[in-house]
Amino acid sequence: MTNSRPGSGAKLGIRNERPLWVKGAVIYQVFPDRFARSRLHRADGEFEKWEAPETAHGFKGGNLLGAEERLDYLQGLGVTAVYFNPIFSSAANHRYHTYDYYQVDPVLGGNAALDSFLKAAHKRGMKVILDGVFNHASRGFFQFNHLLENGKASPYRHWFHAHGYPLKAYNLEISERPNYACWWDLPALPKFNTKNPEVRRFILDVARYWLEKGIDGWRLDVPFEIDDDSFWREFRRVCKKVNPACYITGEIWGEARRWLKGDQFDAVMNYQLSAACIAFFGGDKFKLTHSYDGRNLKPIGRGAFMAEIEKQLGWYSRPSTLVQMNMLSSHDTDRLHDTYGGDKARIKQAAVFSYLFPGAVNLYYGEELGLSGTLNHGTRRGMPWNDKKVWDKDLLAFYRALGALRQDNPVIKDGRFEFMKEYCAGNMLTFRRFLPGGRQLACVLNAGDTPAALAVKAGDLGGRALLNNGVTVKKEGARRVLQLRPRAYAVFG
Repeated sequence: MTNSRPGSGAKLGIRNERPLWVKGAVIYQVFPDRFARSRLHRADGEFEKWEAPETAHGFKGGNLLGAEERLDYLQGLGVTAVYFNPIFSSAANHRYHTYDYYQVDPVLGGNAALDSFLKAAHKRGMKVILDGVFNHASRGFFQFNHLLENGKASPYRHWFHAHGYPLKAYNLEISERPNYACWWDLPALPKFNTKNPEVRRFILDVARYWLEKGIDGWRLDVPFEIDDDSFWREFRRVCKKVNPACYITGEIWGEARRWLKGDQFDAVMNYQLSAACIAFFGGDKFKLTHSYDGRNLKPIGRGAFMAEIEKQLGWYSRPSTLVQMNMLSSHDTDRLHDTYGGDKARIKQAAVFSYLFPGAVNLYYGEELGLSGTLNHGTRRGMPWNDKKVWDKDLLAFYRALGALRQDNPVIKDGRFEFMKEYCAGNMLTFRRFLPGGRQLACVLNAGDTPAALAVKAGDLGGRALLNNGVTVKKEGARRVLQLRPRAYAVFG
């Protein structure tokens, strides 16, 4: 493992190295069009009002300078890395329809805006992760547009999977499928032919270029769609040669052992952890407007939750587990407020568990304010900077405290995880992270809707309460007796 950048003299192999800076990181996920809009950058065109409900195709004009202006706010949350959803030139507000992989979207401020953000973030010790959309491009991507205009006479005809000419890219009937391979049969998203050496070289050159420009990692969009281990092995070799400490994490919704053997990705977005937390902490209150990982979640009890977590911890090697991208929500899910039925106490318990779990934390923008929204109505809303009456200030203070707890904490970075099973009964869940020599963080929580009591041996939970919400502690001889209100939690260390 290494924290080194090129030129540091690190002589480490590429295969198994995971970046040390990810352990214990707090990653903040930014949807660029909706996070912040600086008045110092004026993009051409007319944009939706910032405070108006978002629309499927509308643009609000968020930009990278706006994000840079909010770095103080992010530091206050304990954020150590920023993950941007796609920022390259595109005609879609989410920018997963890439036009030019070498050009930051002019609406976002262009390449100069990214350079400025990188300098400002790195000055604060923050890392920057970009979204890599390498399975498919867009109809506006030069090589595809060339093929669209010239048919089989185009020198780029083998960059994609054309099944006939002329290509039918627009005005298809509802029942008609495009005559070229696309992501989910969406004609706006033509799939790359990654078996073509020219295409492979193009994608690898893009990955290399932005790492050389100073980004610190790639989050890979739908990488399972490029069903070729050799491609991702080569991708890793190229990236790690530029920066051995770069972070490679993939959007894999299920169990991901195939990609986490040390020769492809460092980590994945941990939707499996999110699903377990929804099922347990959300319980009978959770609501989903969509299936989760193609399945319908059902409430589970404490025992089933513990078994699920232990199963997940057995999937990956310890170095891989310590850099997983743990998240409770994202741009592809409902917001926590809606998922957990508006029950803030349940949200807090899920957040405490995820912040203490091995790996990095990925916090989706606005969750710290308690913003509401479902996948199609609010998940990608404008951040309400100028409407602080909608901010949940208690929740914001809570996330700031969690972020502070993770700051440079060796137990969070390297500690082992275990359930303290002798103190788990009914709705009581007790677990700890610990290092050899006795240093630990222990958490006890009441996941039920009625008060609970717990007696523990003195010293088993460690020292003082670092976080406490609804737990009273009394000493009785060689024991501590804890009284917990419904949905209470405390962290000791």
